[in-house]
Amino acid sequence: MSKDTLDTTPPSGQAETHDNASIGALLRQLTREVPELFTKEVALAKAEMQESLATLKAGIAAVAGGAVVLLAGLVIVLMAAVYGLATVMQLWLSALIVGGVTLIIGLVMVKAGKKQFEPAHFTPDRTLHAVKQDNEALKRKVS
Repeated sequence: MSKDTLDTTPPSGQAETHDNASIGALLRQLTREVPELFTKEVALAKAEMQESLATLKAGIAAVAGGAVVLLAGLVIVLMAAVYGLATVMQLWLSALIVGGVTLIIGLVMVKAGKKQFEPAHFTPDRTLHAVKQDNEALKRKVS
């Protein structure tokens, strides 16, 4: 037999032992890494929820501010109606214009605040993406 034709495959018992050791090592590594990964994912979800709560607070403040401005506009419009009925002069027209502009500003503020309440602002996108990637990585490791 020449050197080129030597069989270099290990006996069948050694190959199985090496595969079993690799699988065992992978399982040990998996049992160490999965809890750590879960802890990190929970921390990320918590951070995202805190960010969402800050957005919610800003939205509530905007809606409250818009409501105050709307109330002021309503008062001015009502005053304009009173002045308009009491006298048929230019005073009511100016009060009506100011009240209308105030109402428009209030409506814009409320609409801007309502956008903060959209469900898209409350989904933990980064956490969901990270969990999906982790799931795919685990599938690749196990396969």
